[in-house]
Amino acid sequence: MNSSVIIVLTIAIILFWISLYNRLVKMRNYYENAFSQIDVQLKRRYDLIPNLVETAKGYLEHEKSTLEAVIKARSAAVSACGAAAKDPSSTHEMTKLTEAEGFLQQSLGKLLAVMEAYPDLKGDQHILDVMEELRTTENKISFARQAFNDAVMRFNVLRETFPINLVAVLFRFRQAIYFELSNPSEREAVKVSFKRD
Repeated sequence: MNSSVIIVLTIAIILFWISLYNRLVKMRNYYENAFSQIDVQLKRRYDLIPNLVETAKGYLEHEKSTLEAVIKARSAAVSACGAAAKDPSSTHEMTKLTEAEGFLQQSLGKLLAVMEAYPDLKGDQHILDVMEELRTTENKISFARQAFNDAVMRFNVLRETFPINLVAVLFRFRQAIYFELSNPSEREAVKVSFKRD
């Protein structure tokens, strides 16, 4: 065989493997970017929660443990989100975030249920404004989570497809983890329908 043909074939094979590697990098960047959109919305929610708790404190003096549970759950979720944002491909960090978000969802649900029993809260315009922002943010989180999970699925399918799977193993591209809530009842966004009677 002619040496120039061997060189051309070698270059073609190298370029083929480089293109496979670049596709994996591109798909990983897509799902990391999708996670950053979740991160933005989660931080927005985390910023709204103290406003909600602080405003409700005056009305819910007898519900101190509920308010403290929400603040504790928020703190754990903020910490878990920060760690997951650094490496959305980490199974450990995504699992911690999923658990923290589940706990926060439960705590917020309990707070909202308690708040429904206090008619004075329903007339507080600041509470109504924060609740509306929270409802909007919950919707945005749901959409961002769906976009992230779609990007993760595309990456994982690509990663497992031959011959790309060989490149994935060689360069240690880990399987991406979906951002799902652990309890099926937590899959729905917190219901924020705090309206005046």
